[in-house]
Amino acid sequence: MLGEYRIEGRRAAEIAASVERAVGAGGLEPGQLLPPMRELAADLGVNPNTVAAAYRTLRERGVIETAGRRGSRVRPKPVTTARELSRLEVPPGVRNLSDGNPDPALLPALAEAFAAAAAHSDREPMLYGEAAVEPELARLVRADLDADGVPDGPVTVTSGALDAIERVLAAHLRPGDAVAVEDPGWRSVLDLAPALGLRTLPVGVDDEGPLPDDVRSALRSGARALIVTDRAQNPTGAAVSATRARALRSVIEEHPQTLLIEDDHGHRIVDLPLYPLAGVTHHWAFVRSAAKAYGPDLRLAVFTGDRITTDRVQGRQRLGPGWVSHLLQRAVVRLWESGAVDVRAVAAAYGRRRDALIAALAERGIEAYGRSGMNVWVPVPDETGAVARLLHSGWAVAPGAGFRVSSPPGLRITVSTLAAHDIGPLADAVASVIDPAPARRYA
Repeated sequence: MLGEYRIEGRRAAEIAASVERAVGAGGLEPGQLLPPMRELAADLGVNPNTVAAAYRTLRERGVIETAGRRGSRVRPKPVTTARELSRLEVPPGVRNLSDGNPDPALLPALAEAFAAAAAHSDREPMLYGEAAVEPELARLVRADLDADGVPDGPVTVTSGALDAIERVLAAHLRPGDAVAVEDPGWRSVLDLAPALGLRTLPVGVDDEGPLPDDVRSALRSGARALIVTDRAQNPTGAAVSATRARALRSVIEEHPQTLLIEDDHGHRIVDLPLYPLAGVTHHWAFVRSAAKAYGPDLRLAVFTGDRITTDRVQGRQRLGPGWVSHLLQRAVVRLWESGAVDVRAVAAAYGRRRDALIAALAERGIEAYGRSGMNVWVPVPDETGAVARLLHSGWAVAPGAGFRVSSPPGLRITVSTLAAHDIGPLADAVASVIDPAPARRYA
């Protein structure tokens, strides 16, 4: 069952550490089945409760998952495995449409903004004990949120959107709690939740966002938190419409104790209006990242929320990193104030590429989705085979498995760098590996 690797240890912590070391080193592979608890206990000469405690620790750390009578196995993406190991290998000469990156040509130049931020820091250096959030950034963010109808709340800065989501979840939830997640949804969130020891309850998605009936079912099933992407949902491009927002708010209002986390993934790259859900639960957080508009290396996100949530996050942050660099915060302020990103132009550029690919696929009998952002989602009957055949044809796309919990198979195609002359050949390649099927939603 375990090949050459032998699990060792007498105490629960030692057994858990032995498994974790093996997963990190590759001795135990993703998906590999672990011995039943009683069998391993007999082999190690320990009480079955000791092994049960070790397995429980590994589940809470996001290393293994348990499926009742089917036993325990290493998670497909255990947190002890470097993320690079699960990335699609793209051979030289193959167009990479799998990485989810923005178009570098649409990102602003950073030199002037950082020079200005450095000059500011030379005049007024940031020292220990000062405010964690740059006042001018807080002012800009709050004015932007007010204009978009996001409820009032303190502004906090984190090292990216996922950092904010992790901190908010950790501030309220404990291992074993359930969180409702979009399906298909952002794979980093789908990996993060089990890493925190949380259970995921899938919520279907269509072009207008999470399906209200699925959200209702998840909340009635005990989900203590709900994570929603407002615009440019990754991987489907969904954007919450006004009608869908009203329906979702009506559902969420029935569960005021739910922790609501909104990720405005399309901030400054999408020109669709925002319809926030915040304000109908006692605890909430609304997150915006600088990564897609200004560049992935700008590890900065801002979020607001109810005071208890923001206070808990800020308090824990003070005990760890302390704050996000004010040099970085001031650079973002400079970029923001200078209008370095033309939102309409960026949104239009991505929109032309999405629409052209979706239309070309439709002409070939292939249904695809992408209402906003930089990705197109294509349902397929066999994503593993489709990815392999497309790779052979010179196109690397992301398999949908990493973005799904229980929804049907699909492919995510990042359109960021597609030129007009790429559309036809890419659509032909996709059509050649997919048997056209009747229209269906991806929820």
